[in-house]
Amino acid sequence: MSDLKAQFEQAQKDVRKLTKKPSDNDLLALYSLFKQATEGDASGARPGMLNVVARAKYDAWAKLKGTKNDAAMKQYIAKVEELQKKLG
Repeated sequence: MSDLKAQFEQAQKDVRKLTKKPSDNDLLALYSLFKQATEGDASGARPGMLNVVARAKYDAWAKLKGTKNDAAMKQYIAKVEELQKKLG
């Protein structure tokens, strides 16, 4: 397993240990970076207007189109580290 992949997996564990809940924007960032790192570009149809949460998640993920998996992993790790400093 590569060092980056190990750091990414550790960040996934660390984010669950935060003492305070991240903001909605931070959660969307984490979600979209995770999806981009693990699945690549957004796929499927954009959720309808009435499904506000799913639509916001899809849109956040779609904004990362073209971002390489490794770059998304690095950004995810950095975001988790930022949240650990901010939220504990």
